[in-house]
Amino acid sequence: MSEINDRDTVPQMPAAPERKKRGFAAMDRALVSEIARKGGRAAHAQGTAHEFTSDEAKVAGKKGGASTHAKRRARQQNGG
Repeated sequence: MSEINDRDTVPQMPAAPERKKRGFAAMDRALVSEIARKGGRAAHAQGTAHEFTSDEAKVAGKKGGASTHAKRRARQQNGG
């Protein structure tokens, strides 16, 4: 008498069909860059754009670095 293997009896699911890219992902990178550039210029012209000072950039960089390193330390402590 032979053993029944679950892999032999369960039909395999077909691979998910390739998803089509939509929106900016489907556009040419140069065109996306041009649109972003125009948006940035419009924001500056309107006065709603934010420009980081060097002090603001330092604080933001420290926050990001601390967050990344905290995640790494937590992974190492948990054995990951």
